Amino acid sequence: MSTLIEQERIKSARILIVDDQENDLVLARRFLERSGYRNCKSVADPRCVLSSYLDFKPDLILTDIHMPHFDGIAIIEQLGGYIPKGTYVPILALTGDITDETKRRALSAGAKDFLSKPLNSTEGLLRIRNVLETRFLHLELEAQNRMLTAKVRERTRDLEESQAEILKRLALATEYRDDQTGRHAHRVGHVSAVIARGLGLSEEQLELIRKAAPLHDVGKVGLPDRILLKPGKLTVEERKRMQTHTAIGSRILGGSSSPLLRLAEEIALYHHERWDGSGYAGLSGEETPLVARIVGVADTLDALTHARYYKPAWPLEKAVAEMTRLKGVQFEPCLIDALLEQIEMDREVVEQLEIEI
Repeated sequence: MSTLIEQERIKSARILIVDDQENDLVLARRFLERSGYRNCKSVADPRCVLSSYLDFKPDLILTDIHMPHFDGIAIIEQLGGYIPKGTYVPILALTGDITDETKRRALSAGAKDFLSKPLNSTEGLLRIRNVLETRFLHLELEAQNRMLTAKVRERTRDLEESQAEILKRLALATEYRDDQTGRHAHRVGHVSAVIARGLGLSEEQLELIRKAAPLHDVGKVGLPDRILLKPGKLTVEERKRMQTHTAIGSRILGGSSSPLLRLAEEIALYHHERWDGSGYAGLSGEETPLVARIVGVADTLDALTHARYYKPAWPLEKAVAEMTRLKGVQFEPCLIDALLEQIEMDREVVEQLEIEI
């Protein structure tokens, strides 16, 4: 900041003067205005200081100490509750009482310095200028901190978006091996978020689930095509090998500090558990994480309603009937209820399933 601009800013500072003695108040204001300070406001009734502070938003407050009704110490303590934490708004005690006890009380309450009455000295002007320079330096630092915080948030958002894009493409690459359209991952993410919305989860949780759910089958990259693309029924050994894709997916996604990847790891490992405990790892009921139970429902619905190498597509009505039959067996009942409620309420849900009705 150039000297000229700094000088202009200081002279434009808003100064609030509080004194119950009209003569002292007029003298102080005139002295400041003659010294070039052109934005001064005076208050004679100490009970009106708070409203003046809130309206005027001063850069500096000069207050007498000994006043009726509401003394300067009480004013300093009151304003301390309204000055935002971390913000520097200096309060100077303007008083003829410079005893040690008065100084102690004023400084303990939050005063930054003392000025002798009447305010008419070069020393007083220097002290005022010093605290105003400090005030404006604080404001500059606050502005810089806000700018840096905004940049950090923007950078973090960019990194999160880049991460989500990479994970989206990873899920897409995985799905192209056994879903020639590459849309299965997208649909599972959408339907999982729909179910989560039906359960009343927050928008932030919905968005995480929408991004993490498509990675549920990422472990299939570790399976050979002879198993993954086999048109007929798998043998017992082949089925055991197929089931390893949950552990493979967990290892691929594991060890990250990212909330999105931690959620995706959980989904990849547990999305084939069943409510009755007959799933891959034998977890039952709420032992399986909620998000994995949700994705298990969405994954099954999509698998039933779309053709695979080993089966034709089922119509939605048949798929829903079968999943309803398996409430309490394969699926947590409330998840099926939430899905059906959302399908009935929102036609877009059905459109996102990308099936013929």
